[in-house]
Amino acid sequence: MSINIKIKKGFDINLKGKAEKKIAESPQPETFAIKPTDFPGITRPKLLVNEGDTVKAGTPVMFDKMMGGIMYCSPVSGEVVEIKRGAKRKILEVKILADKKVEYEEFKKYSVSDIANVSQEEAIETLKKSGVWPNIIQRPFGIVANPEDIPRSIFISTFDSHPLAPDYDFLFKDQEANFQAGVDILKKLTPGKIHVGLNGNAEVSKVFAHTKEVEIHKVTGKHPAGNVGTLIHYVDPINKGDMVWTLNPFGVIQIGKLFLEGKYDCEKIIALAGSEVRHPQYYKTYTGSCINKFVENNLTDEHTRYISGNVLTGEKISKDGYLGFYDHLITVIPEGDKFEMFGWLLPTFKKLSFHRALGLTSFLTPKKEYKLSTNTNGEKRAFVQTGMFERVTPLHVLPTYLIKAILAEDFDEMEELGIYEVIEEDLALCEFIDVSKHDVQKILREGIDLIKNS
Repeated sequence: MSINIKIKKGFDINLKGKAEKKIAESPQPETFAIKPTDFPGITRPKLLVNEGDTVKAGTPVMFDKMMGGIMYCSPVSGEVVEIKRGAKRKILEVKILADKKVEYEEFKKYSVSDIANVSQEEAIETLKKSGVWPNIIQRPFGIVANPEDIPRSIFISTFDSHPLAPDYDFLFKDQEANFQAGVDILKKLTPGKIHVGLNGNAEVSKVFAHTKEVEIHKVTGKHPAGNVGTLIHYVDPINKGDMVWTLNPFGVIQIGKLFLEGKYDCEKIIALAGSEVRHPQYYKTYTGSCINKFVENNLTDEHTRYISGNVLTGEKISKDGYLGFYDHLITVIPEGDKFEMFGWLLPTFKKLSFHRALGLTSFLTPKKEYKLSTNTNGEKRAFVQTGMFERVTPLHVLPTYLIKAILAEDFDEMEELGIYEVIEEDLALCEFIDVSKHDVQKILREGIDLIKNS
């Protein structure tokens, strides 16, 4: 049964530089990269290519030794020009010099009517070998799902409420048929329901609102309203021993294209946004693209922070860095390495703050846009228990006590306080408002790893 979810807790971070809804002309990046670090839970990636090899879009590049059937495939065709390694020869990036025209590995095509006759075994095998399986994420733990598991249900959030997030209806315009085909395949993977979350704060979605064979729920409120974890919590919460799977809309559309068109299609529209961007707008590219072509001659200041993703959960990259596998956003904001005398103490009308004593106008003018840097306005200090974490977390967990339980490595307390319900993005706002400057997301991942490996 569909339900309407209205959350009262949360916080919207309104930043300057939201992308204008138009697709800009830009030359395609020359190189693309696959990064094992993009895939949560991958433990022992094994390469299937060497430098100098030629690949097509959909050619397997590596696999995880712990789940050997899942292939991580090239997003474009071209030549493998570099395999970048770190300490202990850890694989960091597999770089591909792209062809001018992308060539694709061929997979079996199905008509819309034929999809109904695809067996569960055939669907899983095709998803594993084609490169689209890593779009499926398991909850709890937020890791790439194991094909041998059977989820209780599947969740898809069709909007993003993070700062400067792209408009999903704009990104996925005219993809209704592919999205529906993806849903039809996903239905074969679970005996339960597929739940789709819509943005209750916006107009009815033209892309997702009419999807068939799903339970549609409207979510209203401030961020993290768009997080799939919020949808799960209010529709079918996770306890110990439970398991659900999640996908973003692009992953569902990729699955639909794989079966309807017979190819691993990584073409996507991304947003370039942030206060340091001259012309914040959208670009067509492919998964794993180098960002240099998009930011070149398009910045107001070169002393900036480049982020693949959003400012709360994204990854810091260089000007020649690569777009993350799950990202549709590049954010560019000022680098906050300038010292500000008493910056954390003086009340001001210019700063955004959840704490009313520090940002005097942020609660009086909630729609005002701010130019924020990466400056944390203070160093790490003793854990201060303020009760503020609970005010930005709409889930029925106690984040302050959960973080303390993780620091104490108290397994029983972690389980009782809801660690199975959350991953980093669900507590990212806690890190933003934390007066003690703790790496809340890092601490949470350490706790998740402790529970997962116990």
